[in-house]
Amino acid sequence: METGILLQSGTGEVEVLHFKVGGQSYAINVIKVKELWKLKNLSKIPNAPSSVAGVTLNRGEMIPIVDLRYVLDRNPRTDAIGSMILLCEFNKLKVGFAIDTVSRIYKIGWNKITKPDSVSENSLVIGNIDLDGNIVMLLDFEKIVMDINPKSGIHESMAAEIVQKDRSHYKIMVVDDSTTVRNVILSTLTKAGVKNIKLFENGQSAFEFLEEMAELKGSNFTSEVNLVITDIEMPVLDGHALTKRIKEHKILKNLPVVIFSSLITDTLRHKGESVGADAQLSKPEIVNLLGEVDALLKK
Repeated sequence: METGILLQSGTGEVEVLHFKVGGQSYAINVIKVKELWKLKNLSKIPNAPSSVAGVTLNRGEMIPIVDLRYVLDRNPRTDAIGSMILLCEFNKLKVGFAIDTVSRIYKIGWNKITKPDSVSENSLVIGNIDLDGNIVMLLDFEKIVMDINPKSGIHESMAAEIVQKDRSHYKIMVVDDSTTVRNVILSTLTKAGVKNIKLFENGQSAFEFLEEMAELKGSNFTSEVNLVITDIEMPVLDGHALTKRIKEHKILKNLPVVIFSSLITDTLRHKGESVGADAQLSKPEIVNLLGEVDALLKK
């Protein structure tokens, strides 16, 4: 498979870093990884969860270190010093993950990543990847952190202050491979007064629906959908590629697209801008999401 730095957005490709923990192969989306280093110092945290090895200093910042060996195998490290650390940023948090070894970076198509057939909501696997004949599991690092600290991610209580009003003319598509996230967005929009909501678990099925509506109704496709909310990281077709296809379509091009993802950071925002996203928000910002929807549909 091809390696290198993937600079363009919307190509339908993703770069993943292949690494091992306890002899098992795993992967992470490269854009989540800010740095990779060997752990030299660690301070224990009193009464911390067993999955948290401690905290360390990195460039003047206090970084919590999660022991992936414990998370995945319930086999804690006796000493995390010397472990390789993946420093990640998502949901406006920086977290270090202790792993064993790093292999290499692979560039693959999202359509080559298959979602496990029997994934439960508690699974830590986003999808399975065939790398040179070996099955590698793409991990859900956001869920790992949310399981440790539920307040770090999206949850329905964030929308407690939403006031319902007449949004019955809104026709919204929600595209996200996480059942939990889809349900939170559905609940939030419903509470806000939105009555017409369509749910999709990947960009491919969403775009096929949009293409069908464009073919059947032409510019009147807006009678079925007038705004799309999409995640970025999804098997089959990711959110950047979905956005690009919409914005390059001769009929669909004016359809507003809001990217709602844990991967929205100041350093990665340009990726959504390059494919024509109308707005981008990090997943904890569920209330701000509604504000963006209101602003776009009042234009």
